[in-house]
Order: sequence, then structure tokens, then C-alpha cells
Amino acid sequence: MLIEQIVGNVATLEKKAPHIEKVYLESDHLLKRVQRVVTDHGKELGIRLKDNRELVDGDVLYMDEKNMIVIQVIADDLLTIQPTSIKQMGEIAHQLGNRHLPAQFEENEMLVQYDYLVEELLNELSIPYKREKRTVQKAFRHIGHSHD
Repeated sequence: MLIEQIVGNVATLEKKAPHIEKVYLESDHLLKRVQRVVTDHGKELGIRLKDNRELVDGDVLYMDEKNMIVIQVIADDLLTIQPTSIKQMGEIAHQLGNRHLPAQFEENEMLVQYDYLVEELLNELSIPYKREKRTVQKAFRHIGHSHD
């Protein structure tokens, strides 16, 4: 089966099929517009999205009256950074920006993929954080940049 467009997202669909098959993806695979995947029921799918969009957790790849196939993102190993002041936020944002490390923000938390060097830095700067497995809605996007 070839998937060329997303039907919708389970978070916003009014009508859902009674049976759900899942395609488990690592967050960095959400960026791929063309890929081969296998559902948790062993069904092989090709994804070749016509529109220029990224996949997100909960996207419905296929749906009929009995079945739907949904993207589920595998939890990432993250550092959840919880600065207690604007100074701490500025310090860690500056340090991570110098390393071109992608980050996401949820509420008052900064999320970055686990890196032992970043963990050491957080300890050095006494910035509160947690290491946890957590599902992100979107992929961490590396932004191309050079110091010319």
C-alpha cells in the first residue's frame, strides 16, 4: 500500500475506526517524506507524501470504516531542562546554541536529546533537569549553519 497523503490526526478526528494499527517511528523519521514502514500487524507500507509536510505523532495514514493506521512516535531519551531564572535560561540557551543543538519547548521546559556532555554542563551550571523517556510531537530539527 502506498500512502501519498495524511487523512488527519487522531487528536482532531471526529470519527475514528474501531480497529487501530500503529506504525512506530523514531522522531527523526518524522522528517522523511519517502520511507518504507511496517505496522504492528506486519503490513508493509510505502510513504511518499505529495505535499511538503512532516509527519507528526497521531497522523492517520489510512482509514476506512473498520480500520485505521496511525503514526506513533517512539519515546526519545531526553534531558528536560527546568531553569529557575531568566539568567539560567539565557546561560543554557547560549551554551546549547553554540553547539547548534536542536531544542523544543513545552510549558516552562526546554527539551533536548540526551547527551552526556550537556548533562555535565547542566550539573556545572547547577541548572535543574531530568533525564527521561518522552514522546515528542515533532522531530528535533537541526538547523544548518556555518561559522564562515
